[in-house]
Amino acid sequence: MNTKIKLLTGALSVLIMSCNTGEEKNQQSTSIKENTSKEEAKTFQNKGHELVYNMVQKVGNYSKLYNKKDVVYTYSYTTPDGKTDITTEKYLFNGELSYGEYKKHERTSPDLEGSIEQGYDGNEYWIKHDEKVLTDEKLLDKVKFNRPTNFYWFTMMQKLLDNGLHYEYLGERTISENDYDIVKVTFDLNGKENTDIYQLYINKETLLVNQFLFTVVDYGVIDEPFLMVMEYEEIDGLLIPTQRKYKKSTWDAGVTEGPWINVTWSDIQFGNGLTIEDFKK
Repeated sequence: MNTKIKLLTGALSVLIMSCNTGEEKNQQSTSIKENTSKEEAKTFQNKGHELVYNMVQKVGNYSKLYNKKDVVYTYSYTTPDGKTDITTEKYLFNGELSYGEYKKHERTSPDLEGSIEQGYDGNEYWIKHDEKVLTDEKLLDKVKFNRPTNFYWFTMMQKLLDNGLHYEYLGERTISENDYDIVKVTFDLNGKENTDIYQLYINKETLLVNQFLFTVVDYGVIDEPFLMVMEYEEIDGLLIPTQRKYKKSTWDAGVTEGPWINVTWSDIQFGNGLTIEDFKK
């Protein structure tokens, strides 16, 4: 049974994006399987690293997620002007394969009528419109952004223990009667001068990330981060942030007057018996 765990009425949304793109890029696509050994390592860089580690154990670590094999769920994304994307998302955790069927795409390629499918089979990104394979480079660029982005957001909490991450403990803060430890997470990516920043607000009582600030360097979102606020749901022994909203913010996590962008993950089912063939065009 899925038990909703409401964590906050404060600030937030889903994992990435400029307000127009709406999904964030997975810059660190290290395989979940390759990082399961990280779970056994209890030597921490600092207090921030230890707090993130404890949070991951609370929501469900790499091994627990990887052992689910795969997931299928419905992804709904709505902008303040009412435009909505609704997709059926499918991921195979071994190899981080990703598939999305857009049943409604008022934001993503609205000029294309009918069904749109996107996929990544471990070697190739592809897109189909009404079952016809498309080769337009601009459309493929969107697929190369969306597929790893959506996968990353779903697995983000576990991937916050990926190799190559740096943690900085920024102190404590109380927001809306909730006490938080604040941890800054940055990425060490060879050849990249600027990388995204995540500033996590970890609830001292629940150990969960109620909200976080994030940049999207690839879209120029650096000085004014987004604030993502989340509510969790317990599904098959994992705590998953299924209700999300986000908007522009400040580095003090100030809630601006602008409207929220809303994201929902629903009908989440693990262990569907997916194979690599389900991700090929």
